Amino acid sequence: MTDSFTGVAASLTAPARRALALVPSDTQPLAEIPKALFVGTGGAIAMRGAGGGADQIWKNVQDGSILPFRAEFVRATGTTAADILALY
Repeated sequence: MTDSFTGVAASLTAPARRALALVPSDTQPLAEIPKALFVGTGGAIAMRGAGGGADQIWKNVQDGSILPFRAEFVRATGTTAADILALY
């Protein structure tokens, strides 16, 4: 299959090239900071951004949402959403 964009540098605003299932953890940061998160089954997501700061709970995230948020931590405690993919 031909990819017309192979010579184009990946940027933060470029579409994701891969997606990995995300397992929320209260103690472990994500192995790699994603461009965004895809939420398959909606709910609440407790997370902390890549720049540090305090954890925030994002409430009422809808099924099928893409959150353009560079999370360093996605916590198990406080997260009720499921089927979350990290987009890179």
